Amino acid sequence: MNPIISIIMGSTSDLPVMEKAALFFDEMEIPFEINALSAHRTPEAVEQFAKNARQRGIKVIIAAAGMAAHLPGVIASMTTLPVIGVPINASLDGMDALLAIVQMPPGIPVATVGINGSLNAAILAVQMIATGDESLQQKLAVYKDELKVKITQANEELANIKYKFKTN
Repeated sequence: MNPIISIIMGSTSDLPVMEKAALFFDEMEIPFEINALSAHRTPEAVEQFAKNARQRGIKVIIAAAGMAAHLPGVIASMTTLPVIGVPINASLDGMDALLAIVQMPPGIPVATVGINGSLNAAILAVQMIATGDESLQQKLAVYKDELKVKITQANEELANIKYKFKTN
C-alpha cells in the first residue's frame, strides 16, 4: 500500500500535535507516511522529498513547523502538489510560525490552518483528495454528521446539570 498523503514535521517533537492527523487518516483508512525533515538542518533531504513526492504517488503534503517555520514554504516552492501548513506552538504562542507559514510570496501558496491545527489539516487534505472519490466523500459526510451528534449529546448533558440560577 503506497501513501497518498505525506505528513512532514520539522522535528519529532511535533509528533504530539501531528498525531491527530495520523489518527484521522487511520479512521478514514487513507494510506499516509510521516517523516521528520528540517528546512534548515536537512535542506538536501527536503529538496529530494519535495521534488520526488508526486512521482511516488503523494497527492497532498501536510508540513508542520514551529519557530522559523520555513518547512511548508520551502516544500511548496519545489512541488506543484498542494501543501497544507500547520504552525506549531513552539515559541511566541505559535504566532511566529503562523505568520511565517501564511505569508507566502505570490506563486508559492501554502494553505494554512490554525496553530496546532493538524486535525483540520488532515480533514482539508482528505477533502482535496475526495473531489474525485465518491466513497471518500461518503466517509467525510459520516464524519461530519458524527460531529453534529456529539454537539447534540453535549447539549443534552448540559441540560441535566443543575445550578441555582440556571434557567434552562
